[in-house]
Amino acid sequence: MVQRRAVTGVLAAALLLAAGCDSGGTPSGQGAAPGRTTAAQSSPSGQAPGETAPPAKGSVKVLRTVTEGLDSPWGLAPLPGGGLLVSSRDKATITRVDDRTGKQTELGTVSGVAPEGEGGLLGIALSPGYASDHMIYAYFTSASDNRIVRMLYDPKKPAGEQLGAPDTIFKGIPKGVIHNGGRIAFGPDGMLYAGTGESGERGLAQDKKSLGGKILRLTPEGGPAPGNPFPDSPVYTYGHRNVQGLAWDGKQRLFASEFGQDTWDELNAIKPGDNYGWPDAEGRSSDPKYHNPIAQWHTDEASPSGIAYAEGSVWMAGLRGQRLWRIPLKGTEASAPPQAFLTDTYGRLRTVAAAGGDKLWLVTSNTDGRGNPKKGDDRILEVEVK
Repeated sequence: MVQRRAVTGVLAAALLLAAGCDSGGTPSGQGAAPGRTTAAQSSPSGQAPGETAPPAKGSVKVLRTVTEGLDSPWGLAPLPGGGLLVSSRDKATITRVDDRTGKQTELGTVSGVAPEGEGGLLGIALSPGYASDHMIYAYFTSASDNRIVRMLYDPKKPAGEQLGAPDTIFKGIPKGVIHNGGRIAFGPDGMLYAGTGESGERGLAQDKKSLGGKILRLTPEGGPAPGNPFPDSPVYTYGHRNVQGLAWDGKQRLFASEFGQDTWDELNAIKPGDNYGWPDAEGRSSDPKYHNPIAQWHTDEASPSGIAYAEGSVWMAGLRGQRLWRIPLKGTEASAPPQAFLTDTYGRLRTVAAAGGDKLWLVTSNTDGRGNPKKGDDRILEVEVK
C-alpha cells in the first residue's frame, strides 16, 4: 500500500460551533447574508467557440418512483446490465435495487464505518474493470479518519453476505462531525477522483499538504495519479470547503459542486492545480489567484450534493434547497441562468446520476437527521430531463 499522509487535529471548538449547521454549512435558522437579494447567478457564456449551448430553458418530468423506504441513502452506482447500488450513510450497508421492480437486496455491511454527524458510509463507485474484477469502491468515515476502500461483490452468495472484506487503498483524510466530503467517481482517464471536506477546520483547505478541502486524483490502487499538478501528491485542486458532487461532460471536462457557508454555494469547472478560494473567498472573488465558480446560489436555495451531466447541462441536487437545479453549459461556462425544478416536492435531494440519454436517477435524503421523514419518503426516482 502506498504510504499516505495522515491528517489529525480537528479542533473541538470548531466542531462545537458548527454542530448547528445545515448540510450547506449555514447555522440552523439563518438564511443568506443580509443585503444579498439575487438568487442563483451564472457567469457569462461564450468561452467555447464552436460549441452549441442547449436551450436556455429546460424541463423535468418524474417518470416513476423506482423504490422507497430507504434509510439515509447517500451514494449511488448504476450496475452494467441493470440494477442500482445504494449506500446507507448511517446503517453502513450497500443495497442492490432492481430498477424495474424496485426490489431491494442487501449486499452486506461495510466493516469499519463509524457514522457520526455528516460522516458514515458515503460515496460508492464501480471499478473501471468491474466486468472482470467485480470491485466496489467506497468512501467512508472510520473512527480515526475518512478513507477509501474496495470490496469484492459476489451476487452468487446469500443476501447480506455478498460483500468481501474492505481493502483500504487510501486513508488519512480528515474527519469531522461536519464537512467530510465523500463523493468518489472514476473519470474518463480511469483514475479515481474524490471530493473531500475541511472537517470544520478551515485552514486545511489552503494547505496543499493536507488532504482536507480538496479534490484528490488517485490511481485505482490508491497512489497519486500520474500527471497530478503537485509532485508525488494526490491533490488535484484545493481551496474547497466541502465537495460532494463530481461529473464530467461529453468532452471529458470535470465539474464539482461545493457547499458554501452563509452566503454562496458553488458549481465549479475544475482545472488541475487551481485554488478555489475557501476560506478566503466564498463565491466569486475579485482576486485573480482564485478560480471563480461558473454559478452560485444562496445556501438556502441549494446546499448542493450530487451532480450529473445530461442533455448539455449539469443537474445538481439540492439538500437544504430541496430542488433540482439545471445549469446549461457552453464549454466551461453557464450559457443561461440556472433553472430550478421539483422545488419542495420530494424534500431534500442528495444524489443525481446519469441513467443514459435524457434520463437521470435521483435520490432523496429525508432520513439523514435534517429532513422531515415520513414512512417510505426516501426513495429513488427516474426522471426525464431536457
